[in-house]
Amino acid sequence: MMARVHVVGAGLAGLSAAVELAGPDEIALYEAAPQAGGRCRSFFDASLNMTIDNGNHLLLSGNRAALAYAKKIGGDGRLAGPEQASFDFCDLARRKRWTLRPNAGKFPWWILAPGRRVPNSAGRDYLALVKLLFASPDRTLRPFLGDGEIARNLWNPLFVSALNTDPAEASAALAGAIVRETFAKGGAACRPLVAVDGLSAAFVDPALDFLRGKGAKIRFGASLRSIAFEGDRAVALDFGEDRTALGPDDKIVLAVTAPVAVALLPGLSAPDQFRAIVNAHFACPAPKNLPLLTGVIGGATEWLFGFHDRLSVTISAAERFLATPREELAERIWTEVQAVADFSAPLPAWQIIKEKRATFAATPAQDSLRPGAETQWRNLFLAGDWTQTGLPATIEGAVRSGVTAAGLCAGASSSRR
Repeated sequence: MMARVHVVGAGLAGLSAAVELAGPDEIALYEAAPQAGGRCRSFFDASLNMTIDNGNHLLLSGNRAALAYAKKIGGDGRLAGPEQASFDFCDLARRKRWTLRPNAGKFPWWILAPGRRVPNSAGRDYLALVKLLFASPDRTLRPFLGDGEIARNLWNPLFVSALNTDPAEASAALAGAIVRETFAKGGAACRPLVAVDGLSAAFVDPALDFLRGKGAKIRFGASLRSIAFEGDRAVALDFGEDRTALGPDDKIVLAVTAPVAVALLPGLSAPDQFRAIVNAHFACPAPKNLPLLTGVIGGATEWLFGFHDRLSVTISAAERFLATPREELAERIWTEVQAVADFSAPLPAWQIIKEKRATFAATPAQDSLRPGAETQWRNLFLAGDWTQTGLPATIEGAVRSGVTAAGLCAGASSSRR
């Protein structure tokens, strides 16, 4: 009889685990919400009369796990970006624009070329990245970055968006992990990629189609209430109206949020502090000359995404804007969008999405609370960007956690046989 893997949670961590295991194992996928994707999904917004993402997400070409996942499910064709590593910036306060262009190879000769680096910076300013590679787990990020022009114009926007945590309290080791897998490998690993047709079209819907094609059973609106244990095994899942008993070779991948996992598993250590992200969407097609992605300096806006049907803005570590009225925030951001995109237009239909607990706080203390994928129960494994992936809470980290949990499930099956 084929073993069954019960994957609880259909965010990217759960989906990637299920995709890895589908075929050799029978998959049962449970999701408490009425749709899959978690914090990385698309939905139809009636106020805009269009489909938008609940948050704007950026991949880099060095995100090997996420890109392998997208390719396996057939969603990689929905990702777009420049052919070479290129990042456009606009300084609203100083009315300046520039483009950061790392060269493709590992030797970073681009930092010696004034036209490729941040204006008024020198090649030695980029040595902060090298120091981050050796940062200890207890160090915070700010001392590595300094307070000069390079910090204002590059390091701050780069690492605030990657860690969703202010550099004054963010983990230098987690920042170093980002550098190690992207900039340290050269521009070939730094090409930005965006899901231009929506996150669900690239990462969620193709995964569900893939799983259904492999015979997986997918159930929405299934909120796990508790897990029953006997000795070193989980033996049943309680969904309230029904109880699912586990066979002797069945396994669980628990891919839920950190607070839910802590409530379900006695004694689990997990991050308990979180940081916010604010996203703004405007029903206005991007001007033809606007890049797909623009980093913004000197304003509330941090990154502007220019889609064919809308303009979208992301603000990370956004606790300071949670109490700001939505109308006031929309007006302010739209003023900045017009300046970045270099056009003038009345405020169009808009939507503001405030995610108060978007990611765990990427501080040294919170990073130390992250559990590994294995648990004290031999048939239960954890997945989620909040588990110890070695990365901050990113798409790459979420997918990698699912792949890790799937590998442990497969290993447990082999050991059992």
